[in-house]
Amino acid sequence: MTALLLTFLLAQAPDDVLAQMAGVKRVYVDRLTGGETAAQMRDLLISSLQGSKLFVLTENTERADAFLRGAAEDLVYTESFQSSEGINARAGGSESNGVNTGTRFNGGGGSTSRSAARSLSLGVGETESTNIKERKHEAMATVRLVNKDGDVMWSTTQESNGAKFRGASADVADKITKQLTADLERVRRQKNAPIP
Repeated sequence: MTALLLTFLLAQAPDDVLAQMAGVKRVYVDRLTGGETAAQMRDLLISSLQGSKLFVLTENTERADAFLRGAAEDLVYTESFQSSEGINARAGGSESNGVNTGTRFNGGGGSTSRSAARSLSLGVGETESTNIKERKHEAMATVRLVNKDGDVMWSTTQESNGAKFRGASADVADKITKQLTADLERVRRQKNAPIP
């Protein structure tokens, strides 16, 4: 009977966590681990969550119902591509003939001279070189909503190469907020749904 009761309690645990998530009113956004840009991502996340009006955001950990924790990275790098193609052909030829004859007799003289020269040279060449450098910007964050007992109630991973009107980090913060909003609304609907 004790094993049956334990199985029943474990089966109820996920619903309990979901009920806790639906009841969260005040959230503390913890410092995110990652590179130097993690602090900036935290500020963007706070701003995005504040705009959604899902929770009251607090800087006082004592007053928080839940904590948003995780890691973030924002990278700016240059991607390079180089290629080179070429066709080259060379040919050459040369020929030279010469005859020089000279005769001198007591003041008289004679001379014969012949010369011939031929030369042939061809050249074809084409070379094409491409060097492309593209500046890339990408951001990624993995966050989780944790209750006071340390139980994870919700988590997501979002990444972006930037959006049309905002940078990659701001887009990631917005994606996290939209995902949390959608999931929280679904949990609240389930909680308020009538039991069949």
